[in-house]
Amino acid sequence: MYSFKDKTVLVTGGSRGIGKAICEKFAKLGANVVINYVKSIEAANETAKQLMDSGSEVLVVQADISKFNESKNLVEKAIERFGKIDILINNSGITKDNLMLRMSEEDFDQVIDVNLKGTWNMCKNLTRHFLKNKSGSIINITSVVGLTGNPGQSNYVASKAGIIGLTKTLAKEFGSRNIRVNAVAPGFIETEMTEMLSDDIKDLYKKQIPLNKLGKTIDVANACAFLASSEAEYISGQVISVNGGMV
Repeated sequence: MYSFKDKTVLVTGGSRGIGKAICEKFAKLGANVVINYVKSIEAANETAKQLMDSGSEVLVVQADISKFNESKNLVEKAIERFGKIDILINNSGITKDNLMLRMSEEDFDQVIDVNLKGTWNMCKNLTRHFLKNKSGSIINITSVVGLTGNPGQSNYVASKAGIIGLTKTLAKEFGSRNIRVNAVAPGFIETEMTEMLSDDIKDLYKKQIPLNKLGKTIDVANACAFLASSEAEYISGQVISVNGGMV
């Protein structure tokens, strides 16, 4: 099993769901963890308490990563606390689903701003730090629908497909400086959102999945840990699908 002792990971949207599972995984493997949140300070503090109780060093920072200066402040606070950042995981994301005919311009812009621009903001604000250190791993959380498209999610799909393009481009830009950039594309994962779905809807989803089950947040976290580890040191510019065989 690989170790992240003396490494620092920054996880955007790390207070709950997939982000929380990622924080827990890296903490278990010895990393210092920076938990970013936007609104839910209670959830962020609860996650931080759980990690600290297990012996991890944790920093909690509020920041709206869709705003460039707030993402810059997030990076600066993390470096000030731990001296360096080794791994960036861009997990923050929102949905505002609707068919194109009913979707407002505001709903399109907000999803693009958080999901795609926010990912760009974080990568941009960490670039000089990673280049100075001549090392770093960036993992962008995209989605299965970024590969396939999905009716009623033109804004979300566009943002997630954009993240895939951004990932491949930055892998080419940064590779010569020993900075790896990859993406993880989850499929249907059990989270607070899926818990609200009826059993009939869940069964419908399962029929689309060859493994006939929804994924768990730890499945995504495991993929992130592998990509950030030395065992994946020759992997960059890739999209790892965690979707039970859907795509």
